[in-house]
Amino acid sequence: MSVLSKGNLFEPQLVSDLISKVQGKSSLAVLSAQKPIPFNGQKEFTFTMDSEIDVVAENGKKSHGGISIAPRTIVPIKVEYGARVSDEFLYASNEEKIDILKAFNDGYAKKLARGLDIMAFHGKNPRTNAASTVIGSNHFDSEVTQTVAFGQADPDANIEAAVAMVQGVGGTVTGLAADPEFTSALAGMRTGGDTNIRLFPELAWGANPGSINGLKTDINNTIAAGTNNVAIIGDFVNAFKWGYSKQIPFEIIKYGDPDNSGQDLKGYNQVYLRSETYLGWGILEPENFVRIEK
Repeated sequence: MSVLSKGNLFEPQLVSDLISKVQGKSSLAVLSAQKPIPFNGQKEFTFTMDSEIDVVAENGKKSHGGISIAPRTIVPIKVEYGARVSDEFLYASNEEKIDILKAFNDGYAKKLARGLDIMAFHGKNPRTNAASTVIGSNHFDSEVTQTVAFGQADPDANIEAAVAMVQGVGGTVTGLAADPEFTSALAGMRTGGDTNIRLFPELAWGANPGSINGLKTDINNTIAAGTNNVAIIGDFVNAFKWGYSKQIPFEIIKYGDPDNSGQDLKGYNQVYLRSETYLGWGILEPENFVRIEK
């Protein structure tokens, strides 16, 4: 099968399946807009109208309203994942090869989804958990400077304070990305008194309901990922964009030591499966987000 030849691309249906799984497992992909990105990147323009619209009388003079344009370039970066399998893969039937490829695709999608969050939220290389010089400052921890201190006793008040900050600069809140620690605190809130019922029953028992009080929400441990963040709230629909280049290479490597493990593939009767993806993202309006942190 041509799809299994060295250096070929994932077939379109596998790319579609891959991105569909990413969109279901990445908080950023759940809450925000995605579109394809060319390899050389693209510019996103944020337009700010400086004035309000003007009423003009018949034959009246029109005045200049003013506009500010803030371009932000989204440049995709390359990420890869590879795994060794027995060289029996080369001699298996086409059906068995397809099953292995689908399993690889499924696992890669989960790693890609988690990786997108860790890179764009925290600027880290997901494998090493260290700050990435390739990503630089293009991440929420660096760009989003508005913060609210996490209060275990009243996390609802934290959300209200964060919403007020975003709305205070004329922004809109479209989503909440929350660590389980934060939603557990929300789930524990009760009315008190004789009734003492849950204020957020939809969060009981670790549920991820998709929305809280009508606000689109995703719960994921990538929001913290070793940082002090417990939640990020803001305009994920309009102020954050991400995308991928549709060409996703897939290789079957038969020779050498492609993962620098010190073990030659032929010497261990193995082949190496590797896939690469180009992902890009941009925080177009950092002021439209707030981080709730410990």
